Amino acid sequence: MNSSLTINSLKLSDADFERIVRANPEWNFEQTAAGDLVVVPPTGGTSGNKNSNLSYQLEA
Repeated sequence: MNSSLTINSLKLSDADFERIVRANPEWNFEQTAAGDLVVVPPTGGTSGNKNSNLSYQLEA
């Protein structure tokens, strides 16, 4: 299940993308190579635990 939102009609420059990210620190954004803005929900539950464990292992 893909739970991200992709806004295909909104093409952003790198500067525009940076302004949006800085103005909305509570959201997770990605930008595709084509310039599309993708809003990615935060991980939680099982995914969050797996990510945390992986980060710990990489740090160790």
